[in-house]
Amino acid sequence: MPATPTALPRACPACSAPLEADERFPVWCPGCEWNLTPATRTPDYDSPRARRLAERRQHRNAAREQRVRARVEQLYESLASGAEPGPDRVWIAAAALAGLVHLVTLTVVSGSVALLCTDHWPLRILGLIGLVIAWPLRPRLGRVPRGGTVLGRGDAPALYALADRVGAAVGAPPVDTIRATGDFNASFGRAGMRRRSVLTIGLPLWAALTPQQRVALLGHEFGHDVNGDHRRSLWLASAMSALTEWYRFSLPTRRRSRSRKLFDQIADLLAGLARWLIRQLVSALLDLLETLTTRSGQRAEYHADRLAAEVASPRAAYGMLSALLLDSSAETIRLRYRSAARLHGSRSRRSAAAPGPDLWAEFGGMAAALPPAELERRMRLSARQLGAVDRTHPPTHLRLRLLGTRPETEAAVLLSDAEAELIEAELAPSRDRVARSLQTV
Repeated sequence: MPATPTALPRACPACSAPLEADERFPVWCPGCEWNLTPATRTPDYDSPRARRLAERRQHRNAAREQRVRARVEQLYESLASGAEPGPDRVWIAAAALAGLVHLVTLTVVSGSVALLCTDHWPLRILGLIGLVIAWPLRPRLGRVPRGGTVLGRGDAPALYALADRVGAAVGAPPVDTIRATGDFNASFGRAGMRRRSVLTIGLPLWAALTPQQRVALLGHEFGHDVNGDHRRSLWLASAMSALTEWYRFSLPTRRRSRSRKLFDQIADLLAGLARWLIRQLVSALLDLLETLTTRSGQRAEYHADRLAAEVASPRAAYGMLSALLLDSSAETIRLRYRSAARLHGSRSRRSAAAPGPDLWAEFGGMAAALPPAELERRMRLSARQLGAVDRTHPPTHLRLRLLGTRPETEAAVLLSDAEAELIEAELAPSRDRVARSLQTV
């Protein structure tokens, strides 16, 4: 006998206000914010000591979140007041700190090479070990993507023409490479020795946007090339990468043996203590670098939003940012599509089958299918949890609030229906590849 579905509450248990119930989404109260965040199971602790440690950790995290919230809101108030903030020179300290990190890397490399040039084999072995350690610390230039995900200018002339128009409107040079992925996101960066520009378009996000909102998306991404975000420089990014590798080196090993000699146990204890000290130092340096660059990076994001509004209109930029709140809906569609594909026979049959025809229609209909109450819940959840695309971005609700204060203006770049249709035709092969990859994941 099938289980009886649980009845959805019609009134708020906390304030008795009437509720809008939709079985697809959590039921919550806009008045008192009951169930704004669905309750999670309280963990069971093995001992009072474990409970105390967890409570201390929660207290530290809460204090850190409060400090982050104060910095984030201070930057927002400064920008919302209309006062143009002065140059942010804190990043210079971050650049100096990154220089120390690079100096350590250079010291490890030069010292290892010097040991390799000696006549003593034990020292040569140490030099070889030093070079092995230094290899992950090298600056990561990234690779220019190639293969099926990349769209050349000959493959997508209409898309490149639109990208060139948007880039020119924000003052960015023409993009070198465009690639399409299955992520609900978009990004811009540079890769390779020649620092070629790479624009990455997540097709699920692209499908969820209107044509003019897609112009805003391109405007925002190209804005990263001209908005003065120092975190994207090779100098700072490679230092963060090197510190991350040092942190991985310092993680404890799991090798344990009860029959080992006392000398070996003491050596392991000292090695573990050294790794712990390195881990604490590296963790502190990573936190300091993040603190020094957060304001500059978040201000650059606001600047990219402003450029998107100037290129595509404030209304289109607002709609583009609002679509970022649909990420959980996009993940639900992906999971449902993948599950449906697995029900249709073996892996060989799935890989040969044509992609489902309604996948992209579902992505495109996410915004219309989202009730206003659920959109409001996600907006308030963003405000409560400082929700952002990631830690380097300002909270989405503050970005939307700041865009909402801008007067409506004409778009600098308009995407006609004919151009939009041409671009969709050019992206059709990429959509097929992405859909097939979702079937086999």
